[in-house]
Amino acid sequence: MASKDRILRQKEETRNNILGAAYDIVKDEGWNGLSMRKIADRIEYTAPIIYEYFSNKEAILQELTGKGFIKLTKELQTAIDKFEKPEDQLEAMWMTYWDFAFTNTEMYQLMFGVQMTCCAQRCSAQEGPYKLFTQVIAEVMKDSNPSEDIIKQKYFTFFSVIHGLIAINIINKSDILETINAQILKDAIGGIIKSIQ
Repeated sequence: MASKDRILRQKEETRNNILGAAYDIVKDEGWNGLSMRKIADRIEYTAPIIYEYFSNKEAILQELTGKGFIKLTKELQTAIDKFEKPEDQLEAMWMTYWDFAFTNTEMYQLMFGVQMTCCAQRCSAQEGPYKLFTQVIAEVMKDSNPSEDIIKQKYFTFFSVIHGLIAINIINKSDILETINAQILKDAIGGIIKSIQ
């Protein structure tokens, strides 16, 4: 039994090493620089070993996408837990979302297809952030008894503005834009929250 556990731990460790190497390569060379051969070289394995764990590069991207959404969901939940009022929670969540995009830029690019093609297959973890946001939006709007469609519309209003600002900043990195967009972000979040109260 102990040897089976050890083998499972080693397999999981190798899997995580592959994912870590892939992400390190992307940080160094961008998403276009990622290949199965480079991953194998980075962790000093042969390419066939990599294929034992992941059938192709798309499978690695899919796994990294899921990990990104899980991490974002946890960070959003932490932001919610810091405040009692749903309006404050919502502002903190979008600020956390913004921070996530710039502290995990390569992951964000993969998750949302900024300057690259995102995974063709959806993963269940993608629903985490959406569910948290719509729950808090519903709480902010509870006095007007909004339908699910209205809540969804308000979420996509937020998402469109904030994701758009993030994409602009990722594509056109500039200190001037960063300062201006920080204010635009705060204004947008505040304005949209006021419009749904």
